[in-house]
Amino acid sequence: MAAKTEAAGSTRRLLTAIIPTYNEEATLRDCLASVRFADEILVVDSFSTDQSLDIARQSGARVLQHEYVYSARQKNWAIPQAAHEWVLLVDSDERVTPALRDEILSLLRGAPAHDGYWILRANHFLGKRITHCGWGTDKVIRLFRRDVSRYQDREVHAEIDLPGPLPVLRHPLEHHSFRSFGQYWRKLQLYSEWGAGQLYKEGRRAGAFSIFFRPLTRFVKMYIVRAGFLDGVHGLVLSMLGAFTVYLKYARLWEMQILEGNREVSARVEAAGPLVREQIGRMVDEPHRSRPGGGAREAPRTPPDEPRLPARPR
Repeated sequence: MAAKTEAAGSTRRLLTAIIPTYNEEATLRDCLASVRFADEILVVDSFSTDQSLDIARQSGARVLQHEYVYSARQKNWAIPQAAHEWVLLVDSDERVTPALRDEILSLLRGAPAHDGYWILRANHFLGKRITHCGWGTDKVIRLFRRDVSRYQDREVHAEIDLPGPLPVLRHPLEHHSFRSFGQYWRKLQLYSEWGAGQLYKEGRRAGAFSIFFRPLTRFVKMYIVRAGFLDGVHGLVLSMLGAFTVYLKYARLWEMQILEGNREVSARVEAAGPLVREQIGRMVDEPHRSRPGGGAREAPRTPPDEPRLPARPR
């Protein structure tokens, strides 16, 4: 078992930090700085067209590129590429705080009793930490053993599949998923088209009831049931934005029904949809029952000697 001898003479398990990226130049530099304590930083990129690769290489990270299909599949490809037994997986809009860093290093100096650990996420909306609206109970398995840990093979909201209850670390990841309305509108446009297309393919239809009551239900759930009003104006705006996101998806579904020639979803949107739903997260976390045959589709394999650029959002 690989271990590192530290200045005080103690040893600890070696750690790889994995950061998946696609056009993350606005957030990547701070993320990389927050994981400098790792023994290896591995950036797994989905063929970015901005400065993400340059930023990663300048930081000394190892960079690999792999076609993106959806989040779980990308991460499951990345995990075995790690050089070390323990993996910390961090998205580019997340930050490892000094307190979380110290807790992880302390854990790895001992003999970790579990194969994985939950980490809480402190979610921020326009600079304010949100503790209600359903955002205050967020946790993810992000610290785990490389050789026994893989994500469930699901298009959205997949989690590491490990048996038994796992402990939760005391200190959270900082998560800055919503930085501006301009950033969100681009994701919303892709999500609404993809989400409506998925429902259309499953035979779902939208009428006045869905278009009116589903957004209303989302607002009531976020603002009242999950006490979003306690987050002040930020909670109000976030809850209304969640309702609008759901409204737009069902309005787009209704549009597909009446404009028969406009019901096909482009390859670019099909490729981007699962990613933007992961990023939008709890704002669109509706109960969803897939009809038979409506699950994730196996992507065609690309031969190793024929690399193919992915269709991704610009």
